[in-house]
Amino acid sequence: MLQIQENVSLKNFNTFGVDASARYFVEISHPDELTELFLDPQWKTGKTLILGGGSNMLLVDDFDGLVIRINIRGIEHRISHNDVFVEAGAGEVWNDLVNYCVVRGYAGLENLSLIPGSVGASPVQNIGAYGVELQEVFHTCRAFDVATCTFKTFNKEDCRFGYRDSIFKNELKDKYIITSVKFTLSLIPKLNLSYGAIEQELANRGISAPTVQDVSKVVAHIRVSKLPDPSTIGNAGSFFKNPVISPEQFNTIQSAFPGVVHYPAANGNVKLAAGWLIEQCGWKGKVVGHTGTWKNQALVLVNHGGATGREVYQFSSEIVDSVYAKFGVTLHREVNIIS
Repeated sequence: MLQIQENVSLKNFNTFGVDASARYFVEISHPDELTELFLDPQWKTGKTLILGGGSNMLLVDDFDGLVIRINIRGIEHRISHNDVFVEAGAGEVWNDLVNYCVVRGYAGLENLSLIPGSVGASPVQNIGAYGVELQEVFHTCRAFDVATCTFKTFNKEDCRFGYRDSIFKNELKDKYIITSVKFTLSLIPKLNLSYGAIEQELANRGISAPTVQDVSKVVAHIRVSKLPDPSTIGNAGSFFKNPVISPEQFNTIQSAFPGVVHYPAANGNVKLAAGWLIEQCGWKGKVVGHTGTWKNQALVLVNHGGATGREVYQFSSEIVDSVYAKFGVTLHREVNIIS
């Protein structure tokens, strides 16, 4: 029997450490419990929030509805020739899945090491880091249809992946709940070393023929050096998306700011480093009230203790305005704003 709790603090369920509360709260440990939950008309039509690791969200208010924490566990794998199919429950910690694969030499997730959050959130956000996006290793996911109380399997095309985007953030938002995700990995590594500081760090370590394990360790090292640990200071990782602009707009910016950090993007467009833009506007390490940007990475907003979601959101808005005024580029929030 499901235990529906009332007036539950969400402070320990979001990595920003914002002290908001949920009117109702339930934890799901098995997919069938979703059927039990949504056969009750009260929850089928009410306001709901799906919660995994709470790492990519900002609670700006108390949530006047039902928070459903997905805690479905388990990791399985099957090897076929050189392909490895790995399926994980939506409630698994993302980095636990990465480690599971890395120690076994299953290649594909190593660049995504140490990303906070749960497996179930990974296709929703199409998470990515250091030149790799989830869609490159995604096979399928299983999801619960809230309206019909049935399960459906989504393939890569169904998910309509984009940059930090998917169908689950758009047309199917709040209509499906992901219960497990399957990935296609490989026993023959095709390592992506070109993005960020991976090659340099490998060279610093004297590694000329890196393994999957080497890349994972280097990525984790780089992330730790730049990003704060949510267990010691509240944050949601990268707060903004790296903006993608046209070649024409890039040429204009580069002529005024020759040192602009940039990367190639699809269709001839250019991706700018949001952290660099923010830093150029003087925000790196800045503290305003209870919030601010991280001292080592301006892309990360932090809770120095006692910050409200509203306070963090207002601070982020000031950054957006500042970057637009200087560069003519609009930053978009990567975190989900919950109100």
